[in-house]
This record gives sequence, structure tokens and C-alpha cells, in this order.
Amino acid sequence: MLIIVESGATKTAWRAVGEDGSVREVQTEGLSPTCLDREHTQTIVRKAIPELNPEGKTVKTIHFYGAGLVSRESATPITEALEMWCPFASVEYHSDILAAARALWGNGSGVVAIMGTGSNSCLFENGEIVRNIRPGGYVLGDEGSAVSLGRAFLADYIKGLVPEDISKEFDDEFGLDYNSIVRKVYKEQAASAFMASIAPFITQRFSHPYVQRLTEECLEGFIVRALSRYAETAQDKDAARRIGVVGSFGYACREILQSIGKKYGIEFVKFIKSPIDELTRYHSYGI
Repeated sequence: MLIIVESGATKTAWRAVGEDGSVREVQTEGLSPTCLDREHTQTIVRKAIPELNPEGKTVKTIHFYGAGLVSRESATPITEALEMWCPFASVEYHSDILAAARALWGNGSGVVAIMGTGSNSCLFENGEIVRNIRPGGYVLGDEGSAVSLGRAFLADYIKGLVPEDISKEFDDEFGLDYNSIVRKVYKEQAASAFMASIAPFITQRFSHPYVQRLTEECLEGFIVRALSRYAETAQDKDAARRIGVVGSFGYACREILQSIGKKYGIEFVKFIKSPIDELTRYHSYGI
């Protein structure tokens, strides 16, 4: 049996693939090596593995893709929990950017854009990441993400730059004053999640000229500062102009991205909300 795990900060997708090609799936909360202690990690794994493998078959390999994985050592609590339930499995750890790259391009070539709560990107050539322009996080970067759009909107809102009709709808839905916004951004945990939570409200009003401009500026920033630059060093210039997007925010903005991309000579050719289905296919070959 083979297990594929694709984990973000808030949720984890699990897939078990049997030797007969059968697939079981489970979803749990996120497994973040930087945020979870051993006990909480073990609780999550203890929930997932029995549901994936109720017959107790031997698990040969586990491919774990996760945000925040900088080394195998950083995943020690996850390793310990997996070894308790899958003692004979070989565990291979991979970054979330490699998960997106394999889901989009397999062992081929193209540019990868992660556009969810945050953003990231890379140039992927012949199954290898050859260049990564650092995302910078929600303070220094994350252009083209839900958090960047929410941040831009809130910055306008607190300065009275949001048109009155949109501002009133925002007040009615969120009920936030200046002090509440500042507290959530600077004092409370999960500031990025809070700012990203504003994005659906904005994109649902894309027909409004203000929202259209704000959204296009957010997306264009990602194209200019990251995606369009990969052609500078790419061996395959054509591949460097093909962009694949992973993430629910990018998927929601696909038509806008395709329109803006034409200005910069790049083409957005693939959009997937989550990489787990494609990762399952990627790793299932040869089983």
C-alpha cells in the first residue's frame, strides 16, 4: 500500500492506494511541523491511518507533502507519529511547491504558481525545480494571493478609499471598525488567515470598477515580480511562458489571470484547486 499526504496549514488530504489500484481518502486538520506539538500530531495521524487502512495492510511508502517543511528534521513529530502506525513504511518528505509542480507538470516543464491564502512560484524543468523566487510571506510578499488582496482592501478601507457602496456592504457583513482591524492584524494570531478571509467578499463583486482595479493590481503584481521573470534563465523559453496554477484563489481568478497574462507574453494553461488528485495519479504509476 502507498499513502500520499498533502498538508497545508489548515487541512490535510490523505490518499491510500492499494496494490489493486483501489483508493481511500480522508481529510483531517493541517499537519504543520512548525505549529503542532507531538501529542496533537499523533492525534491527527491516529484518526487518519485506521480510516485509510482499516484492514491493517502493510504500508510500503508514504509521500508527505507539506507547507513549512525545510528539512526532514523539521518533520520529527510527524515522523514519530507515522512510524507508530506504519512501522515498515519508508517516509519521503517533499515541499508544497514540489506538490504543486508534480500535480501540474508531472516530470515535464513549466512555471508553477501557488495562489491560495499565500503565494509561491517556481520554474520546473524536466521534473526538477530549478528556480524559486522567494515568496516573502504576507508581510514582504505573497503577491497574487488571497491575503494580498485582503490586505490591499483593508488598507484602502481604513483610509476611507473604498467606494461607499462597497464599504457599506463590508460593514454589514463583517462589522469591523478600525480598532478591530488593527487588533486582528497586529495583535491576534493568524493575521494572514484573517486578511485572506476578506478575499471572497471582494472577488464576488468583480463587476464593480473599484474591485476590478484592486484585483487586477494584486494579480499583476505577482506576474511582474515573479511569474514573468522565469523566462530570463529558463533553458526552455516556451515552457517558462506556460503557467500552471494551484490554489482556490487562483482558480477563482482564472479568467482575469488569462487576460492579464497576454500583456506579458505568458499563458495560463492549467488551473487546479488542490494537487491531491494529480499527486495520487503521479505516484500510482507502477503500483
